[in-house]
Amino acid sequence: MGRVEGKVAIITGAAMGIGRASSILLAREGARVIIADLAEKDGAMTAEDIRRENGAAVFRRLDVTREGEVESVYGAVYDEFGRLDILVNNAGITGVRKPTHEISEAEWDRVMDINVKGVFYSTKHAVPYMKKSGGGSIINIASVLGVVGSPGAPPYVASKGAVRLMSKTDALIYASDKIRVNSISPGFVWTPLIENYLKSTGDAEGGRKRLDSLHPLGHIGEPDDVGYAVLYLASDESKFVTGSDLIVDGGYTAW
Repeated sequence: MGRVEGKVAIITGAAMGIGRASSILLAREGARVIIADLAEKDGAMTAEDIRRENGAAVFRRLDVTREGEVESVYGAVYDEFGRLDILVNNAGITGVRKPTHEISEAEWDRVMDINVKGVFYSTKHAVPYMKKSGGGSIINIASVLGVVGSPGAPPYVASKGAVRLMSKTDALIYASDKIRVNSISPGFVWTPLIENYLKSTGDAEGGRKRLDSLHPLGHIGEPDDVGYAVLYLASDESKFVTGSDLIVDGGYTAW
């Protein structure tokens, strides 16, 4: 207990899946957590679940594609809590599953706006408050599909590759400010995003088995598998870790 005691954390896309799991784990270890998401009902429920466990959490509605909202929410968080120590850029979408030549500009831009520009806005407006707080940890959720190619979702792959290199670049920029920046590249994780996609194919059970088979450990991950990686990078246990990409993929990229 107490691995992030007294720290203040903003987690985007925190209502469900990896964001929810990360929020719960950080709160259990002593952080005050801001659940930032567009999904108001699920976000409020996550915050309430944390408080039910005697953790500290509040929900704030946030569209990461709108810079004014990001600036306003992050400023309000600093005004309320007096510091900002942890930012988890988790908000993201998969987008369309089409070959490159069939993707429209709007379809491409939607993925980039959330997955890339959202990370940019959040980092931009978190950094000044982290500087005032004496340092911090920024954790960007990338993907193994930003490490290796995949023909299934070109905009998603491009966006997650961008997030990995944005993380390394910002790690260099802000190292002297004691702000560490790292990314996490999960393999396939059983989240509502994956579950809903498999259901849309009409063969959720078969799809799950196919995804399981892609990982040498024999199964896809769970949100907590990534959440514990977030906790490590958020804590002072990783004080000598910056510019790294922590791959949590059940061996997916080791084939």
